[in-house]
Amino acid sequence: MSVHAAEVASGERFEFGKNWSHFLAVLDETRISKAEESLKRMLQVENLSGKRFLDAGSGSGLFSLAARRLGASVHSFDYDSRSVACTAELKRRFFPDGTNWTVEEASVLDKKYLEPLGTFDIVYSWGVLHHTGQMWQALENIHQLVAPGGKLFLALYNDAGSQSARWLGIKKTYNRLPSFLRAPFTVLMMAPQELKGIARSVLTLRLSDYIRSWTEYDKQRGMSRWYDMVDWVGGFPYEVVTPDEVFDFYQARGFILTRLVCGRVGLGCNEFVFLKQ
Repeated sequence: MSVHAAEVASGERFEFGKNWSHFLAVLDETRISKAEESLKRMLQVENLSGKRFLDAGSGSGLFSLAARRLGASVHSFDYDSRSVACTAELKRRFFPDGTNWTVEEASVLDKKYLEPLGTFDIVYSWGVLHHTGQMWQALENIHQLVAPGGKLFLALYNDAGSQSARWLGIKKTYNRLPSFLRAPFTVLMMAPQELKGIARSVLTLRLSDYIRSWTEYDKQRGMSRWYDMVDWVGGFPYEVVTPDEVFDFYQARGFILTRLVCGRVGLGCNEFVFLKQ
């Protein structure tokens, strides 16, 4: 049994790859286009032609695919074998010739794996490093892969104090439940938030706003709201960090913050784009 499988079996790790394998069934051109737009907006580019793009923790493979379609040479890796399989499947579907896209199974904590990779123009890790169990080590490892003049695009869970501590307990509970109870548990845990959203929409006579939060969710980054919910409730290991802690960490290592999305994220992810001087 692999280390990853043992962690899953003991309730110490969520099966992100299993969740993403279901997401591939609803992946379509609209979602892919939204992922491309997300990259272009945050990186402030029109394309990635001639760029080397590293997807550290590729998950479903959607953003590796988006980067490849934007013209980048892509290197994807993930710790979860099923996530690797998802990324490899998207490569097979959309770039069957296999050129300029490598997919591997590896950990961002494994320095022996990372060192031979060299450096990249874009290093992308969205919603990943806080799930490693050693977030600060992962943040240290990842910045060394950015080429001078290159960009580091990260998304990390916001530190919301006692709320974050509460969700840590919920995530631990999810991963220790029998598999058949996990979907009902997800619904139960997300119900208060969803009911608040419905009530707010009814009271303001804008029920359509709540409906669109489901039907148009893919417009944000091309993702699925349900599978993001499962990822959120089950996502463990789980660490959080404040925006200023991330800023201070990378400023001390020669990076300049060029883009920041952190308003009203609550328990969600703050997004950062840093430029390596």
